[in-house]
Formats: sequence, structure tokens, C-alpha cells
Amino acid sequence: MSEATQSHPARRNGTGLSAKLLWLTVLFVMIAEVLIYVPSIANFRLNWLNDRIAAAQTAALVLEAAPDSMISSALEAQVLQHVGARTISLKQGDKRRLLAFADMPGDVVATYDIRSVSTFESIRDAFSTLSRPDGGLIRIIGLPPAQGEFVEIVVENHPLWSAMWTYSGNILLLSLVISGITAALVYLTLHLSIVRPIKNLSGALGAFRDDPENPLRVLSPSDRRDELGDAERALAVMQRDLQAAMGQKNHLAALGLAVAKINHDLRNILASAQLFSDRLSGVKDPTAQRLVPKVISALDRAIALCQATLTYGKAAEPAPQRRQLALAPIVEEVAAVLAIPADCAITFTSSIEAGLMVDADPDQLFRVLLNLARNAYQALQGRGPVAGDAIRVAARRQGAVTMIEIADTGPGIPERARDKLFRPFQLTASAGGTGLGLAIASELVKAHGGSIKLVDGTLGATFQITIPDRTLDFEAARSERKRA
Repeated sequence: MSEATQSHPARRNGTGLSAKLLWLTVLFVMIAEVLIYVPSIANFRLNWLNDRIAAAQTAALVLEAAPDSMISSALEAQVLQHVGARTISLKQGDKRRLLAFADMPGDVVATYDIRSVSTFESIRDAFSTLSRPDGGLIRIIGLPPAQGEFVEIVVENHPLWSAMWTYSGNILLLSLVISGITAALVYLTLHLSIVRPIKNLSGALGAFRDDPENPLRVLSPSDRRDELGDAERALAVMQRDLQAAMGQKNHLAALGLAVAKINHDLRNILASAQLFSDRLSGVKDPTAQRLVPKVISALDRAIALCQATLTYGKAAEPAPQRRQLALAPIVEEVAAVLAIPADCAITFTSSIEAGLMVDADPDQLFRVLLNLARNAYQALQGRGPVAGDAIRVAARRQGAVTMIEIADTGPGIPERARDKLFRPFQLTASAGGTGLGLAIASELVKAHGGSIKLVDGTLGATFQITIPDRTLDFEAARSERKRA
């Protein structure tokens, strides 16, 4: 597959949305016109027949009024021509009178009684008439002019057939005109209100795909208050979030590159410091004898952390090597590494029972507590220490869960920063901070199956850590005993 094919999706070669809307509109309007045409043509035919019956009723009155029903042949022909009929007859009681008649060149092919006709019968007869173009005669029975049962006329079928097809052609022409106008209006409306905004969205997505890091590629939402406006605003938010995520990843990549460059030299410096500390262990000074083991332990931990610097955020972060251990010594080591000066207004206090145990990896738990304590110390220093400032570590057991709290009397965490509290590079308590402390602490605590959160409603900032004991695997324990 070529590079161009990989970077750009294939162009569509089908009918556009606008054309589809146009054709669908024409189709639906024509369907509507057909549905209107069916009863219309039936009604047109019925009106045509009623007009002939009405003319026949008038003619019947004229013919009955003639003395002794005697009329001239010329008048009779004129009456029949006016009615458009071949015969006019009237039934009164048992008598059926033929009022006027002419020669009938053909047979009667159908009889229609229009005195009482249903809608279905009217539609059926209309289409039957449309399908019979071959002349012939039809008998029409209607209401009488005055007294009597009915008036009956015989007319030619062809004039009705021709009139109905002329009406159908007019309806078709009118339908095409209405469909064209309606389709144009619907097309224009949908194009302006839907199709064009969708094209803008598609263009914005394509432009953002080509250059996702360019802030000018972020869509500027319109003021629409419908679903398309919601889609525009959601797309703009998504693009900004994606750019922020990409910026964060770039930051992480740059940080990783910078750390990789200094990692080698930093390890050499720490190794040299470790050699010097080993020599100091032979010094007989009591202060040196007390501090050198802590210095050696700190250097060992720093070298180990330096070797694993690039593992943050990757699967290479080692799984915790958990065991039951006393919590108080780890907190004391955190206080020693934090090294708050004796003349500082900030105090570090611990209220942990001597026998309180926690099921955790000692090195990872130390990193968690040190990150939180250092953040608290930097927050207090950044605000400016005042009398009574303190960092307090407390812990307790609740069944199989160890709960640890680290609290300070500092300015607390701003409300706007709490949603991104445990994301890297989002919050730092000092100008030189990296914003990784809380993210590292959260990752390590979650690796223990625990949780870390900011406690609301406290003075300063209080973080609560919960670390549950491991679930005992009886099968593994039995196998271990067997091997022992």
C-alpha cells in the first residue's frame, strides 16, 4: 500500500447527500401526488356523469311538458345533443317512458348507477373506464327530475375516456411542476441548514487530521442551538482535548529524551558519592556513624530509581514485591530524607502505632509517602511557613485494609485543579517541580490494589491512601508448604 493511500482515505464516488435529498424529495412528492390522483380521477368521472344526469333531468322536464309528449325531430335531436346522450328515458312506477332517442351505433358495454355509489366502487369504475378506449355505449342511471324512480341515459364511452385522460395529463403536469418547486425549496433549505454544515464538519475533520497540532485547525462552533450545533461544540471540545493530550505526550517524550541523556552521567555521579560514603563509614565520629548508614541507604535507593527512571508510564514498572512490614519505620525514613531544618516553622509529626503493619512493597510505599510529604513541604514553603505549620502522618487498620493519611496546614488544592489532580504535569507545588509526584503515587498505590484520594473539608490538603491486604491463595500456599 502506498504512502498516499495510507495517509488519506479513498474519495467517495457515489451520489452526494444533496442529490440524494433532491431525488428523494421528488420521489416522495410524486408518491403523494399519486395518492391524491386516485380519488381525484374517480371524483372527476363521477362529476362528469352527474353533469350528464343533471342535463338529462332538465331535458326530461322539457320533454314531459310538451303537449301529448309530442316534439319535433329537430328539437329531440337538439335536446339529445345538449345532454350528450343517445337516449333519455324516465321510469315512473311500473312505466318506463322513452322520452328521446337516436340511433345507437353499438352495444351498451357497461351500466353505472350513480344514485348510491361507494368510494371503492367509484375508484374501481374510474380505472375500468381508463382501460377501455374502444368506444361503445354506457348506461347511466340517476335520480329523476321530480317524481319517479330514476332517469336513465345512454351515452358514448369515448368522450368520458378522453376527458379522463386529458384530466390525468393535466394532473401529471401539475404534479411535475409542484414536485420540482417543492424539491427545489426542500433542497435549498436542507442544503443551507444541514448539508453545508455537515460539509463544514467534514472539512474541519479533514483539516484537523492533516495537522492535528495546529490550534488554527480546531473548529470554531457556530451559534446553532440544534443537534448540528451540539455536534460542532462537541467536536471542538474533542479537538482541544486531543491537542492537549498530544501536547502532554510530546512533553512526556521530551522529558524521556532529556532524562535518557542525563541518566548515564547521573548514575556515575551517584556511584562516586556512594564510594565516598563507604569511606565515611570508617570515620569514628559518632555523628558520622549515625548519619552514614542513612546516606548509604538513600544513595542506594537513588541509584535504583535512576536505573528505572524511564519506566514511568510503561508496562516496565515493576510489580510490587509485597510483604507484611511495620509502617512506622518507613514514615521515620521519609522524615529523615525530607530533612526539615530544626529552625524551620514547619514540623513533621507521626501518629502511628508501633505495631501497625501494612501489606506492601517497602520501596514503593516509601516513594508514595515521600512524594506526598515533599509536595506538602513545598506547598508550605511556597506559601511561606508560619508558626504552627505541620505535616502529619496518621494510619489505622480497618479490617484487612490499611488507611494512611498525610495532611498539611497549607493553602490546599484549588477547586479547578482537583479533576486533573493525579494526571502528570497538571499540578506542581513549586516553580521547579515536574508535576509527576501525585501521578507516580497514584500509579504505585493502584498497583497494590488500593486507592488514593483528596479528602474534602479539611484544613490544607489531606490525602488518604487505602492499601488492602492480599487475598490468600490457599492452593498456592498449600503448594508452597509441599515444596518446603
